[in-house]
Amino acid sequence: MINWKNLDTLASFEKLASLEKVNLAKAMSGEEGAERVKKYTAFMGAEMDFNYGARPVNDEILSAMKAFAEEAQLHEKFEALFSGEVINTGEKRLVMHHMTRGQLGEDVVVDGVNKREFYLEQQKKFTELANKIHNGEITNAAGEKFTTVVQIGIGGSDLGPRAMYLALENWAKVNGYFKMKAEFISNVDPDDAAAVLKNIDVAHSIFVLVSKSGTTLETLTNESFVKDALKNAGLDASRHMVAVTSETSPLAKSPDYLAAFFMDDYIGGRYSSTSAVGGVVLSLAFGPKVFECFLAGAHEADEIAREKDIFKNPAMLDAVIGVYERNVLGMGTTAVLPYSQALSRFPAHLQQLDMESNGKSVNRFGEPVDYATGPVIFGEPGTNGQHSFYQLLHQGTDIIPLQFVGFKNSQMATDVVIQGSTSQQKLCANVAAQIVAFACGKDDENKNKKFAGGRPSSIIIGSQLKPKALGALLAHFENKVMFQGFLWNVNSFDQEGVQLGKVLAKKVLAHETDGALKVLSDLMNI
Repeated sequence: MINWKNLDTLASFEKLASLEKVNLAKAMSGEEGAERVKKYTAFMGAEMDFNYGARPVNDEILSAMKAFAEEAQLHEKFEALFSGEVINTGEKRLVMHHMTRGQLGEDVVVDGVNKREFYLEQQKKFTELANKIHNGEITNAAGEKFTTVVQIGIGGSDLGPRAMYLALENWAKVNGYFKMKAEFISNVDPDDAAAVLKNIDVAHSIFVLVSKSGTTLETLTNESFVKDALKNAGLDASRHMVAVTSETSPLAKSPDYLAAFFMDDYIGGRYSSTSAVGGVVLSLAFGPKVFECFLAGAHEADEIAREKDIFKNPAMLDAVIGVYERNVLGMGTTAVLPYSQALSRFPAHLQQLDMESNGKSVNRFGEPVDYATGPVIFGEPGTNGQHSFYQLLHQGTDIIPLQFVGFKNSQMATDVVIQGSTSQQKLCANVAAQIVAFACGKDDENKNKKFAGGRPSSIIIGSQLKPKALGALLAHFENKVMFQGFLWNVNSFDQEGVQLGKVLAKKVLAHETDGALKVLSDLMNI
């Protein structure tokens, strides 16, 4: 039987919190540090390892973390989730994003529909669309091939797919998988749509409108922008647009679209990159085979996340260590630092994934919690970040845990040798140096040059950023966020916090305002 209990009611958490803390600067120095880095590692799938040697743990703390994960029933709760139990208690919904990349358990049937078959059918449909567009079976009115795909969406309909596209764009170009350039329109700011439309050939572009409800204000506004551009170019918009939506939305059977691909209420936007939300644009951009490899990597990481043994389950381990840093050590922020330019938008996606999921102050039953929950997430690619905010990370008053991602090999196989090493070697040298510098610090009589150390970090190390590795990387963080939500006893799958501003914005546009809202509306010339 599964029990949903608050963090501070678990005896194992109390035990964990009582243990002597690790002196990370000392632990990471000399031979002890070398042994930690060798020892504290877990395979996470797709030729990648999760190394947590520089996190504030030791064998005693890790043993307590194992007991904590077991008392919190993390394994059982994950099994319940993918088996079709109603885990999203706020909206009384199942949570099915794992279903889009492989069936983990038994078939899940809802209202007579086998959900695994449903998601496979959608994948088959957009695979066929992509193949027909690439083969020239579906063309524009002039019989010419489409060369650009533009995704119109916001939030999870933009951040994840955009991050995944940018992560694979250059790899696809050098490996012969690049089919079509992708652009993205998300912000209701008119300059966003105008800039994209100015830089593409609309006559050779196909647009993917993504809105689960079919009523998202920003997305429908940007759709109007696109339709105007197509009309002004003398084009039939219905021959240039497809929709990704729910079967019950007003877009589902509209004649305004070449085709419609479906998702359902059991997949939140921030978890939707492996559904049609990401599948259509990525299959058009790189071909269906690349998207299938991406799904295979995510599924492999999901299977590893099923491991009961926390030391063979890097997502669970990452989650429990993160909760320890947040709730025992009082660290309220986490930096995600990919040493890969291809992952330039990955931290932005994780920002939504983590903060929208676990930014909650009530538990699953609507009761206030007396402990901290989700951390603030931010990040930038290395080495750019080193010349930006690393100053605060090294010498600031707050200790911020760091999650590095690094790859041994570059994507494009183009490099130069300067001063005895390649650019890729310099990149990898920087991330290795930063981990030790953050952990060990440096003493100096000049206090301005002193580094206290004790800054914890982990690193995910891969061979090369390929589709399968990207899928596993995405699933690792999705599962980490899920496990942390279980530990905090919050609902990680609703997002009521995004709604209030939308409601008030509609009142402003309808001129139904008073008080401060009216004054601010007047100041903004609305």
